[in-house]
Amino acid sequence: MTSLPVCGPEGPLRVPGRPPHPSPVRAVLFDLSGTLFQVASYADRIRAAMGSTVDESAMDALLAGLEAGLADPEVVAAQRGRDVSAAAHRRAFTTWYASVPGLAPIADALYEQLRAPEHWRPYADAEAALEALTRRGVALGVVSDVGWDLRPTFAHHGLDRYFSVWVHSYEHSTEKPDPSLFEYACRQLAVEPAETLMVGDHPAKDGGAAGSGLRSYVLPAGAAPGAVRGLDAVLRLVGPAAL
Repeated sequence: MTSLPVCGPEGPLRVPGRPPHPSPVRAVLFDLSGTLFQVASYADRIRAAMGSTVDESAMDALLAGLEAGLADPEVVAAQRGRDVSAAAHRRAFTTWYASVPGLAPIADALYEQLRAPEHWRPYADAEAALEALTRRGVALGVVSDVGWDLRPTFAHHGLDRYFSVWVHSYEHSTEKPDPSLFEYACRQLAVEPAETLMVGDHPAKDGGAAGSGLRSYVLPAGAAPGAVRGLDAVLRLVGPAAL
């Protein structure tokens, strides 16, 4: 792997003899949630798990409880190291769900929804972007902080065929932006970090790929399930064809 220059507060300590020529992008790594897919809304999932009608007033109270739970010390503690193992991931989410008394009885059911492919929806422009990248000869991989195998979710929606590498944080006992995850993906794709673009929605985790020598593109937050995500920007960053 190409080493990065040593930098001080203002820039590289050793100035190269000539400006480096940017490498073509030969591979793109994608995050899952908020990038290519989004899970169904909390309201829809809660109604499905409860198996009964929940009126708008009651739903608003449950969602307010989830919002408040994000600041609960026990919930906050459970999020630390959430993605380093399947058990930690489950504990983090079920602790949060159970912080709302009305959701505690269905906390496990809500977590199982996360693992169920049918509860995830690809963004409207996801397949078109993946198809265009594949036609350009760009290798594709998934690098996700997650607690279960994502391949069934991609397969359920017919998108697994575009990817040749899957890097799940829980299988490596670490989380993005740990360089080992990005470096592993690059090795598996037989590309250099400088030839690779990481696309995600988390500034620190996905944007942190830049610290490992990759390029990174962070999508704005807040896209609804099934919406157009703006993945055409990835095509512009990659350019017309891989070399």
